[in-house]
Amino acid sequence: MTEYTFRAISAWPVLATCLALVLAGAWLFYLAGHPPILSPALPVVGIACFLLTFFLLKGLIILQPNEAAVCLLFGKYKGTLTQAGFCWLNPFYTRQKLSLRLKTQETGPLKVNDAVGNPVEIGAVIIWRVAQAARATLEVDNYGLYVSAQSETALRLLASRHPYDPTEQQDAQPTTGTGTGTGTGTGTGVPAPADAFSSITLRDGSDVLASILLQELQLRMAPVGIDVVEARISHLAYAPEIAGAMLRKQAASAVIAARRVITQGAVSIIDDALADLEARMGHQLEPQQRAAMISNLLVVLIGDREATPTVNTGL
Repeated sequence: MTEYTFRAISAWPVLATCLALVLAGAWLFYLAGHPPILSPALPVVGIACFLLTFFLLKGLIILQPNEAAVCLLFGKYKGTLTQAGFCWLNPFYTRQKLSLRLKTQETGPLKVNDAVGNPVEIGAVIIWRVAQAARATLEVDNYGLYVSAQSETALRLLASRHPYDPTEQQDAQPTTGTGTGTGTGTGTGVPAPADAFSSITLRDGSDVLASILLQELQLRMAPVGIDVVEARISHLAYAPEIAGAMLRKQAASAVIAARRVITQGAVSIIDDALADLEARMGHQLEPQQRAAMISNLLVVLIGDREATPTVNTGL
């Protein structure tokens, strides 16, 4: 449907005409009741003046800024009025007013399974407006409900395509083996193709996901004349039934990562210490001595508690 706008005439001259018709009708009724001017046509003309006044008043319309009126004449689209102010239209026009202002749509929180099957809660805030009043009025029965339904559908689709965090993505990434199982591998021990699991996560890819959601919504809303200005994820959490377990999993992953860093640092310190000691002594340590020193230093550097020195007396 092609939308086109037109300009209405100012309502003030029409209002002045209506006032003149009312005064004329009243004067004709006055003359009809006072002899010697007695004419049966005077009341008829007076009634016609009043009826014409009511007919003209029906065409008056007031539009606020950022409002539009879709006009139909006997079921046929005639145009869209966007001219703000006090205007007059053909009284036979059927007019449907709607706002062109920005609106905010809150979607969710919705419970959705992410890309690896974990239930998560996700919500979004969508800012939109009516860009083409004719399409929003004539292409869909209720554009507000349409925006709500399409927003929920797009948000569910977005959440189902991405994992919650990178640890879930790594755990769920299917790998291929050389066995005879029924997995999705290719038999070479290489991970499955990257498109099987998206590299963007719900937790860390908020800006990218907002852009993806915006494009998806614009694609869905364009046919009905709706322009989506902005879309942002406003709520993201694990579903209550798995929240505790997932938090413990995240804590364990953090502890493992910290231990890995501590171990790597301890190994580097021990390597430097042994090299410096052997350089000072001028000869290589015996393998048993190196093993004992490495073991003792690892206990001291990696242990959670402060090590207690023990003196070997040889007894």
